[in-house]
Amino acid sequence: MQRSGYGQSPPLHHPVPQHVSTVPQLRSPPPPTSQPQSGYDGSPYQQQGRAPSGNMFGQYGNFINDPAAQLASQFGQTAFKQGQEYLEQNVNRFVSVSALKHYFNVTNSYVINKLFLVLFPWRHKPWSRKQTVSPGGQEGWYLPPRDDINSPDMYIPVMSLVTYIFLQTLIAGLRGQFQPELFGYIATTALVVVIVEILGLKLGCYLLSISNESQLLDLVAYSGYKFVGVIVTISLAEIVNGGKGTGGVIGWTVFGYTFFANALFLMRSLKYVLLPENNNNAQGPMQTMPTEGRAKRSQRLQFLFFYAYIVQLFFMWILSRP
Repeated sequence: MQRSGYGQSPPLHHPVPQHVSTVPQLRSPPPPTSQPQSGYDGSPYQQQGRAPSGNMFGQYGNFINDPAAQLASQFGQTAFKQGQEYLEQNVNRFVSVSALKHYFNVTNSYVINKLFLVLFPWRHKPWSRKQTVSPGGQEGWYLPPRDDINSPDMYIPVMSLVTYIFLQTLIAGLRGQFQPELFGYIATTALVVVIVEILGLKLGCYLLSISNESQLLDLVAYSGYKFVGVIVTISLAEIVNGGKGTGGVIGWTVFGYTFFANALFLMRSLKYVLLPENNNNAQGPMQTMPTEGRAKRSQRLQFLFFYAYIVQLFFMWILSRP
């Protein structure tokens, strides 16, 4: 049985657009034209990012040829040369650069033999330095370290000083006591020791009337050889004593050996500086004052002994402490 009033559903009305819009048709890009370049891979967008073949830098390629850039480059070169000349003139007021190069003229064989000489000086002969002979038959300048093992150098003292600083900080780090301030403290202590030692030597040379043009650089070089013995003492004592430092019988034994070896090395090597001989024909860098007699020579010998043994014992003990 069907209901007459509610059996039929109302008709559906679909919305009709009032404004008709046209959708643009998408088209693919045109096919690429043939190019004479051999590196084209078929992409139509590859050629857009390429610079002209005449200049690989594009619009910035002419920067080097710009007059302003050339003027700036010339100005920079001139300023650099003037600064270098100014630096050399001011450095030469205190120390001669050419004389300083003499002390760094070393070879690998010289460094090895010199280290062996500093640690084992007992049977070394001769200790006198070699000199060049002038055409007139007179003695000339001293030979550089690479040609004379008895010549002082600054390569070994400088490298020994740097090694000493890093070795002390390394040992402190292994003990768990490392702090960044240790670098400055250890470096300051080592430099103060060297400076005080050189000032004392210069004062003694002045009081004893010892004159030498290259004396200052020689004394600086000889004052740095103690770091070789100090490094050996610290290293061996740290290894043998199991991290307890330079104390104990073994530590003091190694320290005593390196101290006496360094003292003998300085006694033999500094004779030509602190105990000069009278040589009126010498034309080398060492020009001594007239002979003062046995009393003056005895005073110089006592000063050399005091420096090589007493002073070195005190400074090496300070440097060997943990």
